[in-house]
Amino acid sequence: MRQVETVGLDDARRVIAAGEQRAREIGSPSNVAVVDTGGNLVAHIRIDDAWMGSIDISINKAFTARAFDTSTGDLAKNSQPGGQFYGISDSNHGRVMIFAGGLPLRGSNGNVVGGVGVSGGTGEQDQIVAEAAMAAL
Repeated sequence: MRQVETVGLDDARRVIAAGEQRAREIGSPSNVAVVDTGGNLVAHIRIDDAWMGSIDISINKAFTARAFDTSTGDLAKNSQPGGQFYGISDSNHGRVMIFAGGLPLRGSNGNVVGGVGVSGGTGEQDQIVAEAAMAAL
């Protein structure tokens, strides 16, 4: 039987806490979500005054980062008209997010073990918060 390393609840809480701290530091009320290696939601927070519409976006950014093992910002660059992934945002029942703020989470062996997604600020703010969150793993 093959064993797969994945993000657990304690990992997700640590990742989310780091993201929340950074979001507060830069004044960006955010939603922060963590998914496991299967793309399933492990944990999510919505900082006070974060957009309600960004809940689903943060979860889907985390899913996208894990589903394709790449940052959502990088995926966006290749999904523009004429790009190799043009139209990808229509895949997976519309769950694929193609703007900054989603990053794959890597375990101790370097393999992807989950994803983090942040939504609520500008793309730049979401990316800053996601990077801080990812670093906590």
